[in-house]
Amino acid sequence: MTKILIAYRTIEGQTARIAEYVAGVVRHQGYEAQAVDIKQSKDVSLDSYDAVIVGSPVHMGKHGDDIADFVRKSRVTLERLPSAFFSVSLAAYGDMDNARAYVENFEEETGWHPDQIGYLSGALLYRQYGIVKRWMMKRIVRDKPGGLSMDTSRDWVYTDWDEVKHFVEEFLPRLAPQNASKIKS
Repeated sequence: MTKILIAYRTIEGQTARIAEYVAGVVRHQGYEAQAVDIKQSKDVSLDSYDAVIVGSPVHMGKHGDDIADFVRKSRVTLERLPSAFFSVSLAAYGDMDNARAYVENFEEETGWHPDQIGYLSGALLYRQYGIVKRWMMKRIVRDKPGGLSMDTSRDWVYTDWDEVKHFVEEFLPRLAPQNASKIKS
């Protein structure tokens, strides 16, 4: 059976939720999937995988160093296998120029050019933030296009789960059809 790695990093958990959802969509399509937080599993080997999907949130205008290190270390294999990247940011919710710029910077920094890129909206998890971060996020949101909420009394999830599903379903045909063991509906 075709085995797909979903390697991700997460800060507040939204990218982890997206990665697990991606894994679920992959499994529903009849493939084997494993979602791995690369910060928790430093020595992830790609040797036993047939494809890789990498995901990372944007914080402070960039993707994290740990995911960039993983990609640089694995770049040769990532370029050999079918691969995709999903970037999770608030910019993907109404400021696509910035969302694309974040990914372009990541590609330049790592030298990796995935077969497919997904720009996915993240979340404002105000109730998880400390007082300083909550204040800072309100200031950032105030000046952003797209109508992000400044109501800190609750969390705001902007991830479009249908868009996530579409991202995965668009990626899967890149895999050799004979490797997939399709589930009967």
